[in-house]
Amino acid sequence: MKNISFTPRMLLTAGLLTLGVIIAAVPKNTTKPYKLSAEQILDELKSGTQYIEPEQVAQMLVEKDPFLQLIDTRPQNEFEKFSLPGAINVPFDAILSDEQAELFDQNVRTFVLYGNGTTQANEAWMLLRQLGYNNINVLRGGLNYWAEAILNPNPPAGITSNDDLARYNFRKGAGQALGGGEQPAGNDVKPTGGQKAPVQPPKGKKKKVAGGCS
Repeated sequence: MKNISFTPRMLLTAGLLTLGVIIAAVPKNTTKPYKLSAEQILDELKSGTQYIEPEQVAQMLVEKDPFLQLIDTRPQNEFEKFSLPGAINVPFDAILSDEQAELFDQNVRTFVLYGNGTTQANEAWMLLRQLGYNNINVLRGGLNYWAEAILNPNPPAGITSNDDLARYNFRKGAGQALGGGEQPAGNDVKPTGGQKAPVQPPKGKKKKVAGGCS
C-alpha cells in the first residue's frame, strides 16, 4: 500500500476546515470575539459594578431620561400585574432569543434589569455580559427593595445626618411622582436647626455610559 505524505500546507488546510465545522456548529452569538470569560464575569460580580441604586433610577425616571431602558425579567403574568414605568418585558427564558439581540446590541441606551429580587436579574446580566454587551445594569434589591426604598420610604428615626434626611426627602418625592404611597401633609423631614434638607439624590458616583459590544 502506497504511503501518503502530508505537506504542511495540506495539514493547515485540514485544520482550518475542521475549525470551520466546529465554529459553524456553535450558536452564532457565542462565536463573537468580544465574549468574556468566566473569570472576567466573576471579577465583575465580586466588584458589584453591575448594580445601580434605586435612587439613581428614580431620578432618571422623574427626569424622563431618554436613554434609560428598564428590562423586567419576570414572567409575563407578573409583569402585567405591576411593572416600573417604561419597562419592557423580556422574561429570563427569552433573554438570549434572536429577537432580543438587536435590542441589546447597541451603544446608546442604559439597560437596567430587574426582577422581584436580584437573583434572576443577575443571571440575565451574566449571560448578556458574557456575550459582550455593555451598558447592562441590575437594579439593586429588585422590586422588593424598590417598594421599600422609593414607593414607601420610612422616615429616619432619631438624630440623623443631613445626607440621610436628603435621601429620605428625595425618596418620598420620587415615590409620589412615580405613583408611590401618599404621605401625610407636612411630613417633610427637616434637619435640626430649622434648615430644610435639599431634595436631591444622595451623593455617589454616577455610572458612565459605556459603548456597545466591544
